Amino acid sequence: MTLSNDLDKLRSEMQAAVKAHWKAFLFEGILLVILGIAAMIVPTFASLAVTIFLGWMFLISGIGGLIVTFWARNMPGFWWSLISAALAVLAGMVLLARPMQGVLTLTIVVGAYFVAEGVATIMYALEHRRELSGRWSWLLIAGLMDIVIAFFIIAGLPESAGWAIGLLVGLNLMFGGATLIGMALAARNT
Repeated sequence: MTLSNDLDKLRSEMQAAVKAHWKAFLFEGILLVILGIAAMIVPTFASLAVTIFLGWMFLISGIGGLIVTFWARNMPGFWWSLISAALAVLAGMVLLARPMQGVLTLTIVVGAYFVAEGVATIMYALEHRRELSGRWSWLLIAGLMDIVIAFFIIAGLPESAGWAIGLLVGLNLMFGGATLIGMALAARNT
């Protein structure tokens, strides 16, 4: 079999799976849209929930890392693995002990990410404007929008910490849910 045949087979199997379970995808999409709207209505609560969730994720993964590190203590890199796991436990404990300060820190990180992403996207657009002809301007606009979003987040600190993460998570959930709804309805009609 060639790679093309394998891809065609995989594509048809995925289409069949989506068609067979379109109602589940529709339900998940509706649930995500509702959660996204709720996060946008109460972004402070959503920001706090994301911070607490990340705190638990760091704590649990750090504890798991400590257990595995001590279990395999004869492996090379023991001390680096131990430090990494301990830092994850510490980050989790800090986020869980002081979630509002964690929201502020995460908001600063998100703002910095949008600046870096915006600059990188603008540079990518300028670098590829000859090859991408008329489409490079969309990349340029996307990069500029990232920088505008970063400006609003960073300029609004510390007040923006209350809404930025919750709003961005809400938008992500809403658009992800809308995508699943569209996919489910398209699969139902095929």
